[in-house]
Amino acid sequence: MKKILLVILVVAVALLGACSSNIAQSKSVSEKAVKKIIVGTGTQFPNICFIDEDGKLTGYDVELVRAIDEKLEEYEFEFKTMDFTNLLLSLETNKIDLVAHQMEVNEERQEKFLFNKVPYNVFPLQIVVNENNNDIKSLDDLAGKKIVTTATSNAAIFIEKYNKEHNLGAEIVYSTTDINNQLRTGRVDATISTPFAADFNNKYADAQQKVVGESLLNSNVFFLLQKDSTTLSDRIDEALIELKEEGVVSALSEEWLGADYSVEF
Repeated sequence: MKKILLVILVVAVALLGACSSNIAQSKSVSEKAVKKIIVGTGTQFPNICFIDEDGKLTGYDVELVRAIDEKLEEYEFEFKTMDFTNLLLSLETNKIDLVAHQMEVNEERQEKFLFNKVPYNVFPLQIVVNENNNDIKSLDDLAGKKIVTTATSNAAIFIEKYNKEHNLGAEIVYSTTDINNQLRTGRVDATISTPFAADFNNKYADAQQKVVGESLLNSNVFFLLQKDSTTLSDRIDEALIELKEEGVVSALSEEWLGADYSVEF
């Protein structure tokens, strides 16, 4: 009887050990299967990617990436913040895997990088001036004026091209940190931005801005990836389609941008 009990005990211990080993092995495999994706974004784009009053990185692009992260179990998304002008270089040198910063398509970016296929919102560009400026109402009114913008942005590319092709004689100033102050103090006459950024700046930074004229450009925006990241790009598109169908993308746009900019052109 004692021998039988001893055999049963040995078998039970062996089974328990094997079970524990299988669980550990399964856990190890599961952990290895999760791939970390470094997401490059900024901290100074109102309502898009910024640090809130509690010191938290948030905004439309940030929260959308977090929603995508919840959909894709095989990936873990981790943010890395930097100046906008460093994002493309960081992607090109493999320091990040993905850019989330309202990236619009242009030829230079298409040559070097991969855009996902499903746009996640529309980016409207308009002229923004000081609220007391009644002289500038259209692009032609920018002739001979100082225009501040962020280097390499689509706003910069647009105004550089228009300035050259239409002989505006405008002076383009590049900045990322004190655009609000430059407009408020009259050191520059205008910038090219979005209505939701102007609203945010007025609410939280007393920017004293207003949007004038018609929309200059409405572009679909995408995430930007390395050329060979087709699998990740496809999975992001699948997640975006689901999030759009569930109303999550529209809700985030309403929350952060003040309107539903998720409808693509």
